[in-house]
Amino acid sequence: MSYARVLCVGLVGVAGHVVEVEADLSAGLPAVLLTGLPDTALHEARDRVRAAVVNSGETWPNRRMTVNLLPAALPKHGSSFDLAIATAMLASAGELPPAPLEGVVLLGELGLDGTVRPVRGVLPMVAAAARAGLTRVIVPLGNASEATVVPGLTVRAVDSLRGLINFVRGTAPLLDPPPPGPSPAHAGPDLADVAGQELGRYGLEVAAAGGHHLALFGPPGAGKTMLAERLPSILPELDDDAALEVTALHSIAGMLPSSGRLIRRPPFQAPHHTASSAALVGGGTGLAQPGALSLAHRGVLFLDEAPEIARATLQALRQPLESGRIVLARARGTTEFPAQVQLVIAANPCPCAAAAGDQYCTCAPTARRRYMSRLSGPLLDRIDIRVTLRPLTAAQLITTSAPAIPSADVAKRVAQARAAATARWDRVNATVSGPTLRQPPWRLPATDTAGLRTAVDRGILSARGFDRVLRLAWTIADLDGRERPCRNEVDEAIQLRMGDSGGTGN
Repeated sequence: MSYARVLCVGLVGVAGHVVEVEADLSAGLPAVLLTGLPDTALHEARDRVRAAVVNSGETWPNRRMTVNLLPAALPKHGSSFDLAIATAMLASAGELPPAPLEGVVLLGELGLDGTVRPVRGVLPMVAAAARAGLTRVIVPLGNASEATVVPGLTVRAVDSLRGLINFVRGTAPLLDPPPPGPSPAHAGPDLADVAGQELGRYGLEVAAAGGHHLALFGPPGAGKTMLAERLPSILPELDDDAALEVTALHSIAGMLPSSGRLIRRPPFQAPHHTASSAALVGGGTGLAQPGALSLAHRGVLFLDEAPEIARATLQALRQPLESGRIVLARARGTTEFPAQVQLVIAANPCPCAAAAGDQYCTCAPTARRRYMSRLSGPLLDRIDIRVTLRPLTAAQLITTSAPAIPSADVAKRVAQARAAATARWDRVNATVSGPTLRQPPWRLPATDTAGLRTAVDRGILSARGFDRVLRLAWTIADLDGRERPCRNEVDEAIQLRMGDSGGTGN
């Protein structure tokens, strides 16, 4: 037999596509031709596969071999095709019977000694195979726990090309996936660690309840970073669909935990303020890879020292914050990643950042304005809640008479508020469309929105800000257990939006 075909899966962004790996032997000078838009790593598979086959004790076909990856118009990248290419070549040379591999997806990178090494992105690849109606997959042993996350599939593992060859020939079984590891502990930073800052805690709670973006301003040591790091601790755990999305993204980035379980806790990403645009929103040569924005999908993206971040990098966030996705166009194709995040930014009020507050600031007013102007108006217009934190007093740091409320208690209120929003319009308040809020039956009476309409007419709020204040008002009402917001909630939402709130924490 001079022709064989096996199945593999290729990734474009987070979307998997079943790829047919065809191998054909013909007369001619010995050579290996690889077609089907392979990238550099895939071109080098010819040498890896040859060494792996020979070092596994098999005879390398001394003929002209053509390997085609279908569909030919789909860009292929990475080393996950190695195992499928080696198997197809051996089957086309008559060294392996093709029947045991019919309808089986093969994934894995080959070492020169024939070992099968783990690859990135196995979870979305296996999920794509399941959507295509395939039921059997063979993956590297290091990826087996990850692959078993997808239901309805028979997953087997292999640690060497020799092991796969013995299975196809019927002389040895494949390996079973290892049992799932223990669930990762969710212990982390707790809101009980935050001293004082009732307004900051309240802003954090409102942000969590409605899925709103948050900006924290204040001097060093006021607790901006502590509050931001504790936002995931009061967010609900991810449901199955969201957890699968998040786990797939971390699989592509090679950041998946070894436990082999779905990521249930909302992710938290805090890139350094020197991070480039590519590191933040994604990029790279060839097909783009996910950045911190996508790795924070369904979780929190925290940008500390936001005015120190390059302006172009910050501006790159504007469109994804609106659409919930990031589209990266490159020479080899366009890649799309999900990016539904809660953005939290933190900033000092001025370059000198006097720890004791404005009274000790040495910056000129122009320097302060220039510093804060690095956060552009269009970006700030997309941030719902702006909280200014005051310096802590010694009494707030050492008092023990009224311990701070822990994250678990706040998380219960957040869950109840989110449940009310979900029952009302099947989503969190921050993602409800403006027309929905402005039309019956959800339009608020004119007497309740008088201050809001005045702010828009005076140019204090934009049209986008109008809708975002309404969303905030609904979230505040949900936290208070009200069916609908009234004038008090709308006015409080305006204060949170403008950054001069005098509200109290719950």
